[in-house]
Amino acid sequence: MATCPQGHTSSDEEFCDVCGREIGGAPVAVGEAPPAAEAELPPASGACQACGAALAGRFCEECGQDSLAPVPAAAGAPTPRSRERTPPVAADVPPVPADRMPETATWTATVTADRKYFESVMAVDGPDAGGIKFPPYCPDRHFPLAGKEISIGRQSRSRGIHPDIDLLGPPEDPGVSHLHALLIAQDDGGWSIVDLDSANGTVVNDEPNPLRANVPRPLTDGDRVYIGAWTRITLRHA
Repeated sequence: MATCPQGHTSSDEEFCDVCGREIGGAPVAVGEAPPAAEAELPPASGACQACGAALAGRFCEECGQDSLAPVPAAAGAPTPRSRERTPPVAADVPPVPADRMPETATWTATVTADRKYFESVMAVDGPDAGGIKFPPYCPDRHFPLAGKEISIGRQSRSRGIHPDIDLLGPPEDPGVSHLHALLIAQDDGGWSIVDLDSANGTVVNDEPNPLRANVPRPLTDGDRVYIGAWTRITLRHA
């Protein structure tokens, strides 16, 4: 056992277990009182509050921290324990490359053969439509809509007619005029259909009467446009 300059018995041979003074140091002058904080602090715990190392005495053998004194912390800097509880900061997410950005929604016109519409046309036209046959095979054709106007019809090289949605075929619907209808882009991003005074008219959805010639009719997603003897054009917004 060692004795500090104040006369305390200490198991630590370097620093006093009671007052913390160095063993063999100068004695305290008369009238000098030990720091008041020493009497108010709790006894040493089993681990250093500064570095977490196990304590064999009052002072940490790893960092020298007094277990009975408050752990100093720099302003704004976390203590070792608080640093352990601080969640990791997520790294900044890099911007999405331009070539991987989502594409802008577009409109598409899908052309197909509709047997139900064909039968309704045959029922109205009677014997005069006897030479028109429903096509045994007609794969769907998809036309992306872009620009201000999209013409619909059948190509005629002799007349210089080249519609954007060309229904020349095969199979060819003979009831479609060379310039049958026109799709017109709207300010709100949608489309309207205009019948160009075609020979057999234009019908939208299940409406009983064909469209009036040269009068725009607004369309919405999923609307069906019927022209010719069996052609159905469905507009989709994707």
